[in-house]
Amino acid sequence: MSNSQKQTNNPLDIFVIGARKGFNIAINNLMPNILMAFVITEILKRLGIMQFIGTYCAPVMEIFGLPGEAITVLLTAWLSASAGTGVAVNLFTSGTLNATAITILAPAIFLMGSQLQYMGRLLGVADVPKKYWPLLMLNSIFNALIAMVIMRFIV
Repeated sequence: MSNSQKQTNNPLDIFVIGARKGFNIAINNLMPNILMAFVITEILKRLGIMQFIGTYCAPVMEIFGLPGEAITVLLTAWLSASAGTGVAVNLFTSGTLNATAITILAPAIFLMGSQLQYMGRLLGVADVPKKYWPLLMLNSIFNALIAMVIMRFIV
């Protein structure tokens, strides 16, 4: 075994090993998604598509007390929770979303986040019959919608 693969019972060593693994996950898995989200959001803004999305989706998002542009957070969160978080932060820094909107969106990001990625990774590996996949996806989305309604009245 190499030094990095040695088993240890020292809590400090265990912490350091875990911190290194967490850092590698953040740099190699999360950062590319967040960076992609920032870039896509900026492209949508500069092309005027974000304004169109905001106007078109405003009536639906008003149910949750959110501006229409907030739907982009939900759509990207469905693909990747870290990307949805990146879009939310980008919209927050530009003033499109405020702290209340982020608070309303946060549970939804995590309740339905990364479904597309996990569909094959989890449901396929667990041998869940494909006829149940849409129901499982809709269940998470439904839970996210309920959470946003509840959060609207809490905050």
